Amino acid sequence: MHRLRDTDVRFVLFILLTGHFMRAIHRKLLRDLWTLRGQAAAVAAVIACGVAISVMSLSTLKSLAETCDTYYARFEFAHLFAAVKRAPLSVAERLNEIDGVAQVDARIVRDVTMMVEGLAEPAVARLISIPDRGQPKLNQVYLRRGRMPDAGHGLEVLAGESFAAEHNFRPGDSVRAVLNGRLRTLNIVGIALSPEYVLQIKTGDMLPDTRRFGIFWVPQSTMEAAFDMKEAFNDVSVSLMHGASQDEVKRRMDLVLDPWGNAGAYGRDEQVSARYLEDEIKQLRGTGLIVPVVFLSVAAFLLNIVLSRLISTQREQIAALKAFGYSDAETGLHYFQMIAVIVLAGVVTGTAIGSWMGHGLTSVYTQFYRFPIFYFVIDIRSTLAASAISLIAASIGSLSSVAAAVRLPPAEAMRPEPPARYRATFVEQLGLQHWFSQTSRMILRQLQRRPWKSALSSLGIALATAVMVVGSFGSDALDYLIDFQFQMAQRDDVMVTFYEPVPSTVVSELQKLPGVLQVESFRALPVRLRFGSRDRRLALMGLSSQRELFRLFDADSQLVALPDSGILMSEMLAKLLQVNVGDQVDVEVLEGKRPRTSLLVAGLIKDFSGTNAYVSSTVIQHMMTEHPMVSGAWLTVDAAQQQTLYEALKQTPRVAGVTVKMATIQSFLDTIAENQLRMRLFNIGFACVIACGVVYNTARIALAERSRELATLRVLGFSTGEVSGILLGELALLTAAAIPLGLLLGHALAWLTCQALQTEMYRIPFIISRFTDVFAAVVILIATALSSLLVRRRINQLDLVEVLKSRE
Repeated sequence: MHRLRDTDVRFVLFILLTGHFMRAIHRKLLRDLWTLRGQAAAVAAVIACGVAISVMSLSTLKSLAETCDTYYARFEFAHLFAAVKRAPLSVAERLNEIDGVAQVDARIVRDVTMMVEGLAEPAVARLISIPDRGQPKLNQVYLRRGRMPDAGHGLEVLAGESFAAEHNFRPGDSVRAVLNGRLRTLNIVGIALSPEYVLQIKTGDMLPDTRRFGIFWVPQSTMEAAFDMKEAFNDVSVSLMHGASQDEVKRRMDLVLDPWGNAGAYGRDEQVSARYLEDEIKQLRGTGLIVPVVFLSVAAFLLNIVLSRLISTQREQIAALKAFGYSDAETGLHYFQMIAVIVLAGVVTGTAIGSWMGHGLTSVYTQFYRFPIFYFVIDIRSTLAASAISLIAASIGSLSSVAAAVRLPPAEAMRPEPPARYRATFVEQLGLQHWFSQTSRMILRQLQRRPWKSALSSLGIALATAVMVVGSFGSDALDYLIDFQFQMAQRDDVMVTFYEPVPSTVVSELQKLPGVLQVESFRALPVRLRFGSRDRRLALMGLSSQRELFRLFDADSQLVALPDSGILMSEMLAKLLQVNVGDQVDVEVLEGKRPRTSLLVAGLIKDFSGTNAYVSSTVIQHMMTEHPMVSGAWLTVDAAQQQTLYEALKQTPRVAGVTVKMATIQSFLDTIAENQLRMRLFNIGFACVIACGVVYNTARIALAERSRELATLRVLGFSTGEVSGILLGELALLTAAAIPLGLLLGHALAWLTCQALQTEMYRIPFIISRFTDVFAAVVILIATALSSLLVRRRINQLDLVEVLKSRE
């Protein structure tokens, strides 16, 4: 007798201790699971991967959505917003009279240039007025530290937590800012949050830049004095009654505010912070629903193979069960119980891993989004749903195998399976057998004898390859996005924006600043584009005909020329408006005399953020009947004189903001890219688990099915190496056939993932590099090699006498 291992002894003791309380068929279930522990663990691991991603995504989704809803409700986040040039407070009272309006909060909002110690370039401070005492009616502040500002004690302010954390500001610190042409000191007395700025991002920016953009809340009387806004406002927020029509209220708000320079009322769906949050929730929902389907499909496939193999080796046991009086239902239930145990192990493990990952993802969100409290809470309903889906998927995948076990008559089950019908291989039919070794012909013959089983095994490995591609392509997409956005399209070093449109003569002034090499101006015009019943509010960009620093590309990455009279729009904007090239869109200007016109859609451009539209600057001049005006400019700068340029820009009163491209890229890498990298590592880890699970199961099943045949060859004089070559050569051929198919499937799944995760704010480009394909193939080959080593050890341990015993 061979010596029992410790694990075997423990298992035997477990069976002896529990056997008294269990039926015989339950003890058989435990023995079968122990015998199949390797394959069962592989299947459970795949299920765990799917459940983990589902639990992580859907639980984080629930945590984020509930936190967001609670925060919005508790701190009176407004439903509608509007900005005007300047309006008397009596106008706000007229807004209160609109049917459906619950509350109106008129305030003063100004962006000013800020000087921060340790920061070379100028920063932007958004100053928002709050009552001298107490909370505002809407968009209330949550005081994290310190106290509320006192209007009678200098220029006291609350600082937004994101900006304060970036610069390590505390109550008692101060920053300098230019208020209405005067350099003033903002004394920070508290650190605060607001539902209006859960994500602190400047309008028009692609990404948040908490280092160069900060929110500050200032007492109303202080703001009135600083900007000469006594009894006036330039920004208003509105909350709605339950059941009120948002579109109707917006329409009536515009009628009231239009005489005062209204830029158009808009809802939460266009409010930058809220829209980012909504897109994040949408992407989490997509991740939680799409990715687990792939994992659970692979798990169902593996369970089908494992149970098929188990049933083929337990024909006599099935016959014995029926002979002892077990019904077809009890026999079928026995195998479904095996499925349930494997699924339960996967679900429990996956829930634990998903919870741990969810906590990690939550910690990332707390750095990106600012809530008073944000805890990760497991979504029990989603967890139970993932468990149910796992069990159903596994049951469906194994249904045919269980049905075969139930239908097997006892007399037939007692007999060995008939040998497969011999047929000459295609190599032999072509007379090419002399070109192949005996081992190679045996491999080909085996594959041709069981074509469906071979095809399914190869498909399983292909699915593992596909999952590797999907888990890795995100890095390629991010690399391409950075290269396209910041190298191909935007070739500037610095972007300067002004508080208001200024005459184009400012271009020559910018050209004279120290270190400036090239200047390219633009005109941003707030408009509402309409096509049929659909509309979008955006900044129409007027560009010069000769452009080197800001370029436009079509879907084929070819440069697009700016039309003389038509409009170019992003593919996403065209999709939202449902317009095609050649259609006419209505343009309503939201500033000045608010002219209206129609423009021909001359072409579509490719971009990956926001909804954008472009025209020639002469088109805007014609629409506005104005002399050439500019809203900002792109600059290329001599790196040696950057510091001098920044100091000069800080002293320029008309400059509202300075965006440094390298800082934007770094912000991108520190936020979006860091989060994507973490998710990529999770996906690659899960994909490796699937790859090893699929390949290992394929090899183990092949060994179990052919152990008698391989032992016979050993008795006939074949060496261990030759016998191993037959089995492992078959696995190598299946893997070689699977990798190309898997890469194709991976590309298809990656494309579907890109489509599912598209939002109005961001699009993921469908880009897969050769490195990703090679990486996926190498991982599969390594998994095949490791599985082959494990199987080779088992071939060496074959008990020839036991395997060759006749089946009576």
